[in-house]
Amino acid sequence: MAKSIMVQGTMSNAGKSILVSALCRIFKQDGYKVAPFKSQNMALNSFITRDGLEMGRAQVTQAEAAGIEPDVRMNPILLKPVHDQGSQVILHGEVFDTITARNYYAMKPKLRPEVMKAYNSLADEFDVIVLEGAGSAAELNLGDDDFVNMGMAKMAQAPVLVAGDIDRGGIFAQLYGTVKILPDDESSLIKALIVNKFRGDASLFESGVKILEDICGKPVAGVVPYLDVDIDDEDSVTERMSRGSVSAVLDIAVIFLPHISNFTDFAALEATPGVRVRYVKEPYRLGNPDLAIIPGSKSTIFDLLRLRESGLEEGIKRLASRGVPLLGICGGYQMLGESINDSEGAEGGGTVAGMGLLPVDTEFASEKHRTRVSAAALDIGGTLAPLAGSRLEGYEIHMGVSTLKGGAKPLLKLSNGMFDGCQYGDVYGTYLHGFFDSAECRDAILNALADRKGVTLTEKAFDFAAYKERNYDLLAQGVRDSLDMRLIYRILEGGMGYGI
Repeated sequence: MAKSIMVQGTMSNAGKSILVSALCRIFKQDGYKVAPFKSQNMALNSFITRDGLEMGRAQVTQAEAAGIEPDVRMNPILLKPVHDQGSQVILHGEVFDTITARNYYAMKPKLRPEVMKAYNSLADEFDVIVLEGAGSAAELNLGDDDFVNMGMAKMAQAPVLVAGDIDRGGIFAQLYGTVKILPDDESSLIKALIVNKFRGDASLFESGVKILEDICGKPVAGVVPYLDVDIDDEDSVTERMSRGSVSAVLDIAVIFLPHISNFTDFAALEATPGVRVRYVKEPYRLGNPDLAIIPGSKSTIFDLLRLRESGLEEGIKRLASRGVPLLGICGGYQMLGESINDSEGAEGGGTVAGMGLLPVDTEFASEKHRTRVSAAALDIGGTLAPLAGSRLEGYEIHMGVSTLKGGAKPLLKLSNGMFDGCQYGDVYGTYLHGFFDSAECRDAILNALADRKGVTLTEKAFDFAAYKERNYDLLAQGVRDSLDMRLIYRILEGGMGYGI
């Protein structure tokens, strides 16, 4: 049975996911067979495994850091919000139900055994499991039937590290409040504290470390700096809105949807020298990009209507009329079509007109399509014609079937012999997530855009997988240098009994 250690936080976005990724990489480097685990994740950014099952993207990142294939056991429950008070429940990688928050909490006692089944199965195969909590470690109103934070720590017999976000301020109140507000049987599970996202000279916080240890009665395992690494994080979509190349040759506008999903589709573009990726919420910020992208959405019809109400749809149509290339991915592809029919009530029912920029009709279905595929771009027209023949791999995750009409050409031929997507003039659509991860595909698209603009990209597209590996190593080194790893290993070996 694996040894375990758990990272919880004082709040959401305290850096738990990144710290778990770092520890997974460190333990891997030190010769352990390690896996991540998060019992319940709430995110619209999901991934399809090789066996066609759906899991949270954060645990995919952590699995990559651990050097292993992503597995739904690492995230047995994924909640995908579909409206303000309800979510689609993904259990063991498959759609289980769509319910309100109140009904979900009533269901939790039945889900606890499912969580432990997944955890125990992983623990039988690995040396170390690094668990991640959710939100705050001290959600006192959610203590009953908890299997996410301290409840999960008890179930897995995992000692806990609690991370606080010093960048947001109030680090003493964050960590002291978390330790002291918990009941004794849960506070005792906390074996060390981590001060995360420190900017500047960490030696200046030495007195702060002593104060924290004195008032909390817990050792501080380290002060982790705000590391300059490019690692996917489930909460990083807001940070991505300000990222991009300083000296940009190409300008790419991604429409920021209220229920944007799979925003990691654009991570490779964001990391490409000479490319600026902007996330656009208001029509007046569209400008004159070299490429505009409508991303995936968990609530396609709702988000389409919001684009219509906000004026962004009209702005997108103006870009098309000026010949600016448009690309829709998944839900964005559906929005670009002529109609979306929800006869089975997948998103509430009814039919809504699309933007009318692609001759495509979409019919929603209650059953979700999930698959990993490889593909090759077909001979197409428009600005992106040089994409023809480029090979790529990705995954599909959607609840609709799109039918091409007169004049439309498919965009991709899949390895299973089926066709995907659509091209009509300079408007393109595809269901394939991970479209830009392929260096061959990315190189063809960016060079085509540069040729259209009359500029030159000085660097060829890079190997995105190798780029991510370098960043996992940089992350691990930064965290290893900042934490007392001897203490971390003593806690790992001592388990729940450490310090008692």
